[in-house]
Amino acid sequence: MTTSSGTSQISRSDACYERACKVLAGGVNSPVRAFRAVGGRPVFLKAAEGPYVTDVDGNRYIDLVGTWGPAIVGHAHPEVVRAVQQAAAEGLSFGACCEREAELAEIIVGALPSVELLRFVNSGTEATMSVVRLIRAATGRTKILKFLGCYHGHVDVLLVAAGSGAATLGVPDSAGVPKDFAAHTLLAPYNDLDAVKRIAAEHGDDLAGILVEPVAGNMGYVPPAEGFLEGLRKLCNDCGALLVFDEVMTGFRVAWGGYQVKADLNPDITCLGKVIGGGMPVAAYGGRRDLMEMVSPLGPVYQAGTLSGNPVGMAGGAATLRLCRADGFYEGLEAKTTQLAEGLLDAANAAGVPLQTGAVGGMLGVAFADKPVRNYDDAAACDHEMFGRFFHAMLQRGVWLPPSGYEAMFVSSTHDETVISRIIDAAADSFKAIAR
Repeated sequence: MTTSSGTSQISRSDACYERACKVLAGGVNSPVRAFRAVGGRPVFLKAAEGPYVTDVDGNRYIDLVGTWGPAIVGHAHPEVVRAVQQAAAEGLSFGACCEREAELAEIIVGALPSVELLRFVNSGTEATMSVVRLIRAATGRTKILKFLGCYHGHVDVLLVAAGSGAATLGVPDSAGVPKDFAAHTLLAPYNDLDAVKRIAAEHGDDLAGILVEPVAGNMGYVPPAEGFLEGLRKLCNDCGALLVFDEVMTGFRVAWGGYQVKADLNPDITCLGKVIGGGMPVAAYGGRRDLMEMVSPLGPVYQAGTLSGNPVGMAGGAATLRLCRADGFYEGLEAKTTQLAEGLLDAANAAGVPLQTGAVGGMLGVAFADKPVRNYDDAAACDHEMFGRFFHAMLQRGVWLPPSGYEAMFVSSTHDETVISRIIDAAADSFKAIAR
């Protein structure tokens, strides 16, 4: 930034980043925020309201991150803020039972036919970590199957990657993860049911369960192929493994309850997060009664948390879900999200930029590719350098996107026709700029 006198002046975001780098690892508390995937320095935000976020330099952006999904009713919705403030005034944390836990659990259990009992935790990582322990205890087996490109939190046994073969034993994808931990994790390409069948044939007697994002949101946006999830359900039934839907991202985001309700499929266990906390650090796992009764204090599977069921988080989640339960909420959300996805595709086509888009509920994605993205290999082959240029072009035009081409985008109920049109107009200009 240059002043009228010609002297250089650092932006407040840059100053915040330099300050953070002195005391925080990498200057951030979650890696994607560092902008490594798109280049440049991270932008620091100070406020959010409705469909907008504002940075520390006073720049206002239309938000398509939605705090990575939770802001389904927009940022700082008055009813959610009021519920949180009331709860906070009564005490930030008890470390004991509170009535609000049952209130939020009743809403969630009532929306998900597959969930009979629930346990609250504080993050999606905690939920999946706890579920891995539970399904191993329930089956007496050790191996877990996950899909390349599906992220289930930074749990040792789930933080693994593999080569491009149909299926292989995992190797650690992070320093500090012992190889023998990852060796219990089996991997297959997303949407490749044949690969899963081959793994089950080889390891079925020791396969505790299959974890899957019903709609993948951490390799961009990748929907399930026709019959894929149904095939996983049948395979688990046949070999005695348990099917786990990681709906941390899709739960109450793509439909009331989640994708499993939309698809009319019942997993054995479900992981939830993001929307159920309304922006507060709330997550959960739940499922069949016989499985959940194995969790302490009813059973031998130990899991605990001082802040689990925090009264302020419970209040924020319940207020958010009450708003989502309004008639026509999800129909309206999906209509505007689809409108945005189609508008982005039309704008890209007009500029001669190869683009793939897709949407379900309030979740959408874009990929700079000339063919649909069905799995991680497809996602990795996309033009991520072009996404980086698109990201910055949109930022300059007042639209806040996820700073990585491997992330899904999110629309809220406060993104009205005017906001959607402004995003499409900004994208049309951005596509022209990056196509030059």
